[in-house]
Amino acid sequence: MKDFKKLSTRQQNIMRFMFRYMESNGYPPTIREIGEACNINSTSVVNYNLNKLVKAGYLERSDKVSRGLRIIAEIPGVSSEKRVVREATANVNSVPVVGHIAAGTPIALPDEAGHNIEEDDYIAVPHMLLNGYDEAEVFALTVRGDSMIDAMIQHGDIVILRRQSTANNGDMVAAWLPEDNETTLKHFYNEPEKNQIRLEPAHPTYDSIIVHPANCEIKGKVLSVIRSMR
Repeated sequence: MKDFKKLSTRQQNIMRFMFRYMESNGYPPTIREIGEACNINSTSVVNYNLNKLVKAGYLERSDKVSRGLRIIAEIPGVSSEKRVVREATANVNSVPVVGHIAAGTPIALPDEAGHNIEEDDYIAVPHMLLNGYDEAEVFALTVRGDSMIDAMIQHGDIVILRRQSTANNGDMVAAWLPEDNETTLKHFYNEPEKNQIRLEPAHPTYDSIIVHPANCEIKGKVLSVIRSMR
């Protein structure tokens, strides 16, 4: 085992926070989340300490994706009982974050075909959150609004979706409304007897969105959610 006491107090705190975060969530924190939890105001200072932890052999890091961190060493009093933390980050996938989606009033979604995906627009997602699908089949969106709060999805969360154009009743989907040039995150219900699609929120103060089937295109089905730090 490495001599954990040789790390600075700040670096020890970062490692402890990362273990707790990964144990709770199953995926790594972002640089900003590490900074907020460890009272570090500068992301460059967080980066500096993460690079020191990489050099010391505690972490592996991919600079190409957000959350691209993997714990590879144990720390006293924690690691022996929490090896699942390292295992959870051992097999991660790079998923593009293509824009925002409204959990509330629908908002515009960038055209996926024309959206220029930069390296910083990718997020590291553990394979278990893809529900067995290949990373080429999935994409991610950042949630805006709180209409899905009763489905445990809040403002700032990231939803992982499989690209598909069909859905079953009750599925949570990204629905594109062509006539309005907007998209929304809702539960999908096809009601052919009424010749309509009902997009149902998960919040008692929001109304259902009722549209003609011709004005509803399914862009993806939600597979999992990555919680934001609050």
